[in-house]
Amino acid sequence: MSKDQHNICHSKTFETIYGSYAKDLRRFIFYKTQDIDKAEDILQETFIKLWDNCSKVNYNKVKSYLYTVATNTFLNMIKHENVVRKHEQSIKTNKTNESPEFILLEKEFMDKLERTINALPEKQKEVFLLNRIEKKKYREIAEQLGVSVKAVEKRMHSALIVIREQIGNI
Repeated sequence: MSKDQHNICHSKTFETIYGSYAKDLRRFIFYKTQDIDKAEDILQETFIKLWDNCSKVNYNKVKSYLYTVATNTFLNMIKHENVVRKHEQSIKTNKTNESPEFILLEKEFMDKLERTINALPEKQKEVFLLNRIEKKKYREIAEQLGVSVKAVEKRMHSALIVIREQIGNI
């Protein structure tokens, strides 16, 4: 063999190496990834690295070099996917930047508010929920309940007094 046939940087030698190892290397990578597109990407990266380092790679050790680079590229891809997955999960689970104490206090407040509203006399509770939850105006509530706007105002006023006594200003 001439010196050029052992020089990986020589295009004919590189093509010969590609022809000799690409098919088996693709199968090896596909076995690891179970994804033909990822296997093709890793195969391309592997041969690009071989070309970039052609002067440093010993011709007699090229097969070992290719399989090592392919395996390392695959492992780096897995590490990257795990980092992305963990980041996505942390975004999903940490939708709030609030402290656990704040979340607990907020839950306790909401529980107390719900108990207080449920303890209101039925007519006051009905007006309060229609106004504050369903966002209806006093006139709409009056029409729905068949009472005057003044009656709605009085029920709402009474409900707010009870809630403020039990919880404070909301």
